[in-house]
Amino acid sequence: MFTNKYPKIYFEKVGKGKPLILLHGNKEDHHIFDELVEVLKEDYTLYCVDARGHGQSEKVQEYHYDDMANDIIGLIDEEKIENPAFYGFSDGAIVGIICAVKKPDLFSKLVLSGANVTVKGLKPSVLLGMKLSYFFTRDKRTAMMLKEPNITAEQLQRIQSDTLVIAGEFDIIRQKETEFIADNIPDSVLRIIDGKSHGDYIVHKTYMADIIRDFVQ
Repeated sequence: MFTNKYPKIYFEKVGKGKPLILLHGNKEDHHIFDELVEVLKEDYTLYCVDARGHGQSEKVQEYHYDDMANDIIGLIDEEKIENPAFYGFSDGAIVGIICAVKKPDLFSKLVLSGANVTVKGLKPSVLLGMKLSYFFTRDKRTAMMLKEPNITAEQLQRIQSDTLVIAGEFDIIRQKETEFIADNIPDSVLRIIDGKSHGDYIVHKTYMADIIRDFVQ
């Protein structure tokens, strides 16, 4: 755990080799990658992070993707992680994008699964479900997803990392949104995975192992 002013951010460091940061989605924690870690730990030093207010990281009063990005940048600085690769899923992918916008040379490689850069990038039925969920739960993490992110094409164009943009064929993200991200990150690679939804190839799965290896190496 490290303290980036506030809050305390929990992470586990596993394996050996090139540094690779893993970041989960909303209302999850680093354990969604447990099976993936078992496969990748022989090739990478993995930093498995719990985002602020998730898992074993310290709780906060409000949530913003920008703050989460600052946490990752702070962790890299605090731990002196040199030239890491980054894999983010869903909210984790959004955070990775913002990190790379803030510091274009921060990551050697950037792998993004199921990211959106605007609220309207979510499919209408999904957005409606989130609004209903927030009405009943008042969960501040859901509130964040209803207001953020707001990342522009100009910001995406600042990213210098080699980037792989991924979504499932039946993702909760509009395919036009995924294509917009890939079109605006310079020289990025787009991959739509047939037959998959938002997280069924990621959460407690090893499916991404070979994809990450092939791209990062």
